Amino acid sequence: MIAARSYLTQSYARLTALFGRGLVLAVTLIFIVCLAVSLVAFGFFNSAAPSTLTITSGPEGSAFRKNAEQYQKILAKEGVTLKILPSEGSHENLQRLANQKVTVDVGFVLGGEAKSAAAENLVSLGSISYQPLMIFYRGERKRLMSEFKGLRIDIGPEGSGSNSLAHTLLAANGIKTGDGTTYVDTEADDTIRALREGRIDAIFAMSDSSPSAVIRQLLHTPEIHLFNVTQADGYSRRIPYLNKLHLPQGALDFGEDIPSEDVQLIGPTVELVARDSLHPALSDLLLEAAREVHGKAGLYKKRGEFPAPLEHEFRISPDATRFYASGKSFLYRTFPFWMASLIARIVAVLVPVVLLLIPAFKIVPALYRWHMTSRIYRWYGALQRLERDALKPSVDAMRREELVRHLDHIETAVAKIVIPPAFGDLFYGLRGHIRSVRASLLDEPVSLSNPQAANDAARQEPVASR
Repeated sequence: MIAARSYLTQSYARLTALFGRGLVLAVTLIFIVCLAVSLVAFGFFNSAAPSTLTITSGPEGSAFRKNAEQYQKILAKEGVTLKILPSEGSHENLQRLANQKVTVDVGFVLGGEAKSAAAENLVSLGSISYQPLMIFYRGERKRLMSEFKGLRIDIGPEGSGSNSLAHTLLAANGIKTGDGTTYVDTEADDTIRALREGRIDAIFAMSDSSPSAVIRQLLHTPEIHLFNVTQADGYSRRIPYLNKLHLPQGALDFGEDIPSEDVQLIGPTVELVARDSLHPALSDLLLEAAREVHGKAGLYKKRGEFPAPLEHEFRISPDATRFYASGKSFLYRTFPFWMASLIARIVAVLVPVVLLLIPAFKIVPALYRWHMTSRIYRWYGALQRLERDALKPSVDAMRREELVRHLDHIETAVAKIVIPPAFGDLFYGLRGHIRSVRASLLDEPVSLSNPQAANDAARQEPVASR
């Protein structure tokens, strides 16, 4: 240990003598910065994209659950395992995402669910589909939603998208708790029977919490009607996250003519919401899966309409913005997911480092040249002062001898300067000028007016330079 320390001390002394302390410290600082960046980069490279992802979806049989299962198959092809966490619907998904104690990365959330406090650490990867609200009822045809006042309405379980939206719409129509309207929650397999038997009068259903099979049966039940939202334009203007949706006649079943007339519906968009800590590589992978699952044409959407960066309560993730702007990069199109992810991160780290180091390495040679020339030029000041003293009229023989001894000291110090050959002209020029000053002091023929002779004389002397 002592020997190593002694070796380092000697090496530092040699380098300082040759290049100067400032240059050695500058190069050392650059080396330390490069080492620190390398260590950070090494740690970053080893923090590879997780191979497991958790999504909070919806109840068994819901559209949210089916979407999650399709995502699961697509991600599995890239070596990523998607764990599906069932839920009661959109509201519970948002609660899980906002709660850092729950292990979940991404989930389906309906527009209008978010509150400012819950959205702080969440970002949207974009909207993936429309979610129409379907209101089924029995009895006489109804034209306005306010006509549901005083009825027994199944608005879905607490925490579901239909429950939250139903409260908003009914309140907008002056329907409140305690005015005779009863809110009930029937079991999914008992919903149709309860409506037929008159135990409930209407159902607010959305596919995030109602199994698709139940909705299909309701549509095919003759005595049950699908509410036509004639004021759809008004709702979409008053409630920003709602969209007007058009269900054409016969679109669900041409043979049975379901629906038997054009129906106007309203509904929010479904957003793919994630925590802002989601790895960029997984964000790309999820959006690629969403494009494959939701990019097809459907009843309420055009081909390629989703996913889309429609910003509502949640800000669009920067990674998602990049994806929508340029799609998958060349790396992800060319290499397997894990390899492309690694290469992309290496490039992302190295490019800024190179941009940082290029000007640094340009400064070092300039600093080196300045240091070497300053070691030479600083002696010219001493020579000028000495020569000015020698030219004073009051200088006697004793003072002149003192100046000669001072000049000897300068010459000895200059002879000990060790410089590279590239700066030899400056070194020999200095020694030549010392020779000229000496000749002036001793009244010899070589003087500053003829420095070339001094330079030639200086070259005849041995010097310690390299």
